[in-house]
Amino acid sequence: MEHTEVMVPETLDDLIKTLHKVFESDNVNVEEVQNIMESYVSKPHEWKKYGKFDQFRYTRNLVDEGNGKFNLIVLCWGEGHGSSIHDHTNSHCFMKMLQGQLKETLFEWPEAKSHGNMVQKSERILEENKVAYINDSIGLHRVENVSHTEGAVSLHLYSPPFQLCQTFDQRTGHKNTVKMTFWSKYGERTPFETTVSQENN
Repeated sequence: MEHTEVMVPETLDDLIKTLHKVFESDNVNVEEVQNIMESYVSKPHEWKKYGKFDQFRYTRNLVDEGNGKFNLIVLCWGEGHGSSIHDHTNSHCFMKMLQGQLKETLFEWPEAKSHGNMVQKSERILEENKVAYINDSIGLHRVENVSHTEGAVSLHLYSPPFQLCQTFDQRTGHKNTVKMTFWSKYGERTPFETTVSQENN
């Protein structure tokens, strides 16, 4: 098997350009994308214009729309902020830590007939510059900043992009469909929506 040299992106702009090249193909090589995202060393001055925190909940900040092939989003998690348990709408989801740490808890899909606590598969702490990957065949997850002293910032790539996802109640497995919203796009605050949906990643 030929070994193709992975270009190491020096800057966030390099990373975006490299991802555009990789996603020109219709076949997503998960390992290649993971390696590219991991090889970018986080530099706060490069992503700070997307790094917008909110006092009450974590924020989703659009960085790039990937020619319709992917969305690249910076998520900012204040102390104690977390997502609900959610799916990824048959998309690939890559999550790179830019700053701080996040805890990822993986769950089994609830059985159609089951009522009661959802089954937890595993949990792990994601460290700075590391990349995690999930899709619906792996399971559902919840992501949390468990620190009481520092915010966390993560860079997420979803391919293909999606506007809706399902969230799950841990105690019952009951699901809801929620609309994804952006706190900001390309560094600019998006107009406040009157129907504020539960944000999920």
